[in-house]
Amino acid sequence: MVDKRKVGVLGGGQLGRMLIEAANRLNIQVNILDAAASPAKQISAHDGHITGSFKDAAAVKELAQSCDVVTVEIEHVDTQMLEEVAGSVVVEPSWKTLRIIKDKFQQKGYLKEHGVAVADSVELEGASPETIKEVGSKFGYPFMLKSKTEAYDGRGNFVVRSERDAAKAKEVLGDRPLYAERWADFRLELAVMVVKTKDGVLTFPTVETVHEDSVCKLTYAPPRNVSAETSARAQELAKKAIAAFEGKGVFGVEMFLLKDDSLLVNEIAPRPHNSGHYTIEACPLSQYDAHLRAILDLPIPESSLRLREPAIMLNILGGLTPDSHSQIARKALESPNASIHLYGKGDARPGRKMGHITVTAPSLSAAEREMQPLIDLVDNQKGKPLGPKDNFKEDPLVAVIMGSDSDLPVLEAGLKLLKDFEIPVTVRITSAHRTPDHLREFSKSAIFTTVKVIIGAAGGAAHLPGMSASWTTLPVIGLPVKATHLDGVDSLYSMTQMPRGEPVATVGINNSTNAALLAIRILGATDAGIREKLRVWMEGNEKEVLRKDQELQDIGAEAYLAKMKKK
Repeated sequence: MVDKRKVGVLGGGQLGRMLIEAANRLNIQVNILDAAASPAKQISAHDGHITGSFKDAAAVKELAQSCDVVTVEIEHVDTQMLEEVAGSVVVEPSWKTLRIIKDKFQQKGYLKEHGVAVADSVELEGASPETIKEVGSKFGYPFMLKSKTEAYDGRGNFVVRSERDAAKAKEVLGDRPLYAERWADFRLELAVMVVKTKDGVLTFPTVETVHEDSVCKLTYAPPRNVSAETSARAQELAKKAIAAFEGKGVFGVEMFLLKDDSLLVNEIAPRPHNSGHYTIEACPLSQYDAHLRAILDLPIPESSLRLREPAIMLNILGGLTPDSHSQIARKALESPNASIHLYGKGDARPGRKMGHITVTAPSLSAAEREMQPLIDLVDNQKGKPLGPKDNFKEDPLVAVIMGSDSDLPVLEAGLKLLKDFEIPVTVRITSAHRTPDHLREFSKSAIFTTVKVIIGAAGGAAHLPGMSASWTTLPVIGLPVKATHLDGVDSLYSMTQMPRGEPVATVGINNSTNAALLAIRILGATDAGIREKLRVWMEGNEKEVLRKDQELQDIGAEAYLAKMKKK
């Protein structure tokens, strides 16, 4: 047992279930306060669980008496009782934080006070169609009408698109405490899982989230068509937001990437979050491992929050039939890189979160291709008509650059080999001398793309691969090209005589085959599929040499030579 302290959790849904999965590996006991057959309790057999409601003060007190640390799976809890028990048990995150965050209007105001960018909002006391229309004259249309409390997965939200929607909005939201929020004209929705510890604030990578009917449907790690600089800004914004709150644990920070590339925080969850499910398979530590370690003050190496490889998470929502989620899970069993999580919720109901699937792959496009049939099945289960299939363009793993198009014939053999190995390639012309700024920009930005290796072909002074290597941390392979003078020896010397600290792995003159094979071996160091293809290819070479040797023995050198001359 790593830690003998007992952890109490208010709520026993799928988040509590996955927290218990992390705790079980460390023999840490987790006591759940929720209904008897809740998903979390189904996988944890001990007598420390409490049957009751996490909104019931007496039940919260009973849980606190049986634990050393109390945390939450959902923020809609009795913070008054948490404030009371905080004198005898550690509450993480702080009850003060939970009280602020559970009221979304108060949450927005608090973030704004601490210099965190959020959309403009206004409180609506006793909202009527008339006051709703007044907001429209101030904010313009559309704008969001939201419930301050008890709102999640789109419940308690209403998009007011025109004056005609005012009465309907009041009818749908009823007597909830409301506030209005200016519409955020966003390009993408991003999310960052933040880990607040006794020592500081850490983050998991930035991800893209895709919502459908206000419910998260897909998470892409890393986000699509988002620069590394923007992803880093999102992480810094998330850290700034969470640093303003008291307490430890994992927080989900959802945000908007606006069309001008600025960022706004949308909402914060003071707990593990749907957008962080991907971390179970894609990161050394999951968000659940991190939450448990944070609230117990156990070590969390920052490098353990990195992305091992690209991943896509798909939520399994209840469809048209009670077994819709089971059908999707069975289909996912056919996918070699899919991890399936079902939440033990019994029969499906339309829109109910029944599970999720995560696909990991060496590239995001490869994960997309594997995930697409499952997305289609989810859409079909919901009765949604299927649109045209996306044609996924493979993200390049190798960049082949040359100083002039006259080098392209030399590269032909290597490009063919990369194609035979199904290695996606981008081929570019960029001269070290005629387009130095272009070469610099390409080389410096390559690390932020899917490219893992650069092959630089050049003749003459042949500065191309060396200059590229000075601007990137990626491995660069130099391919000396035989020019009109000195038979390429000058290019070979130029590439091999790089100053200390700027290595270029140089192959033979005009030997694009070896350049391609070296790139394949570099990729194969972290990709078992590529290694296997290389093994098969090398075995083929061995068999071909042995076949030729046998033929030479059979017919003799003179006949073999005559046969060669006829070719």
